[in-house]
Amino acid sequence: MRRLADVTPGARARELAAEHGKDARAVQVVLEESAEVLRAQHGVLICVTHHGFVCANAGVDASNTAGGDELLLLPADPDASARALRAGIGAARGARPAVLVADSFGRPWRLGQTDVALGAAGLLTLDDWRGRRDAAGRELTATVVAVGDAIAAAADLARAKDSHEPVVLARGLERFVDADDGPGAAALRRPRDEDLFR
Repeated sequence: MRRLADVTPGARARELAAEHGKDARAVQVVLEESAEVLRAQHGVLICVTHHGFVCANAGVDASNTAGGDELLLLPADPDASARALRAGIGAARGARPAVLVADSFGRPWRLGQTDVALGAAGLLTLDDWRGRRDAAGRELTATVVAVGDAIAAAADLARAKDSHEPVVLARGLERFVDADDGPGAAALRRPRDEDLFR
């Protein structure tokens, strides 16, 4: 979390803020959380975060903060956060459920936001169907199901945005649970050399 009162905006932040009608201090935090700014239009900065996520405002957000002076940041290492939560649950409860750390992202060419998996532990976040057959017997050549994102989106629907419920328990997904911590949500990020849009 960052307090705007503690932020001194630089020249680039002041320039972008003036162009897009934003608070220069908030823009400074976005720039600090970004490896690259891809686009700046319609009051939104589309950024690549230091983690490799492509998202609005580098995931910097004021929603669900107590006052108007605070900004929430994405976890520094979302997969490590998920592993720590899983280990803590294991120590406290004796169970090792899969854990997702999720946040809302917009999607290009689609309206609305949906939750996506930022971090994961104990979950196979991708289910590769290439080489398998579809219901008609055709071999699948491109289908890799984004299990982590699908679970994150469904979990978000199970609670309201204003519910004050930070956790959703999903059952019936044992086939995706990994006894080890697994590859994490980092496996969901498309490598830049496979990106058709940048």
